[in-house]
Amino acid sequence: MPEMQTHISKLSLTDFRNYSGVTLALKPGSVVFTGNNGAGKTNLLEAISLLTPGRGLRRAAYGEIARDGSDGFVVHARVEGPLGTCDIGTGIGGGTGHETGRKVRINGAPAKSAEDMLEWLRVTWLTPAMDQLFTGPPGDRRRFLDRLVLATDPGHGQRALDYEKAMRGRNRLLSEESRDGAWFDAIEAQMAETGTAISAARVETVRLLSAMIERLPDTGPFPRATVAVSGTLEDRMGMGPAIEVEEAFRAFLAENRWRDRAAGRTLDGPHRSDLLVRHAPKDMPAELCSTGEQKALLIGIVLSHARLCGEVFGAVPILLLDEVAAHLDAGRRAALFQILEELDCQAFMTGTDPVLFSALEGKAQFLTVSEGTVSEIR
Repeated sequence: MPEMQTHISKLSLTDFRNYSGVTLALKPGSVVFTGNNGAGKTNLLEAISLLTPGRGLRRAAYGEIARDGSDGFVVHARVEGPLGTCDIGTGIGGGTGHETGRKVRINGAPAKSAEDMLEWLRVTWLTPAMDQLFTGPPGDRRRFLDRLVLATDPGHGQRALDYEKAMRGRNRLLSEESRDGAWFDAIEAQMAETGTAISAARVETVRLLSAMIERLPDTGPFPRATVAVSGTLEDRMGMGPAIEVEEAFRAFLAENRWRDRAAGRTLDGPHRSDLLVRHAPKDMPAELCSTGEQKALLIGIVLSHARLCGEVFGAVPILLLDEVAAHLDAGRRAALFQILEELDCQAFMTGTDPVLFSALEGKAQFLTVSEGTVSEIR
């Protein structure tokens, strides 16, 4: 585990969702937000989730995040960890495009990209919407996996953006019925290069995660999961050098232009991959397990990934656990809290009933949320 826990010591929001302005002094370890539904608990987690590349835990358009009547929002955090203290600010303002204009500043200076935040902290989350992860579309599981990969490989996000940009260019050529072979060759070469790198990173993360999960006992509060990633490129990883996989995918794209042209889009690639999960003790696909078993499997995967990050990469992610205790029995709640303490990570949890977190009294910071205000429970 890292010598010093990475944690947010101060969080300030301006014109964010239902918060006109709020500043919180936060402590290391577990932080619990309680309050009625709609009070703004999840909004606080969403703000923290924007301290990492991407759209945050709700994947909302930036214009939706700004408080009604404002023309932007700001999230500011003071992060303390092994590298020292860092101030990170992000948001949108008047005159910038809401979809492309989110800016990031680190210690007062503009960041080259959002990926620069990953040098200081990593963030992973679980939300009630993810309860349907195993029964929902592959795209949800793919995004979940890529979030795990990003915590271990900061370059993963940029590679994904580069691949998507190239794919949009290829799709445009397909829709325009273009026969410009040179353009196709250039774009497909870029897709093959970035796509292979994306798939290799996914396979490696799943390999490391599987090894970590294998260390868990056969019986426990959160059952062991068998995880694998399947896709056009991922299935070929390990069968030969990466350069051969890249060349095979490039040739595949070139040979299937006619098929993709008929469909109007690129039909195969890492954008169609899927994360496959099984309940190991029962040897049962996760999608066939009970709702409670699926929840326990998902929590177990996230906790194993956090442990992996701490042991292998020296940086446990900050965990955002929205309504995580609501559907856990007392035994699993106690086990979860114990594991979080062992991980030595900052974990933000939300709930409507403070009683669910009574086992954390004296060990966690408790804050109550009400109509855009936050106050500490003493």
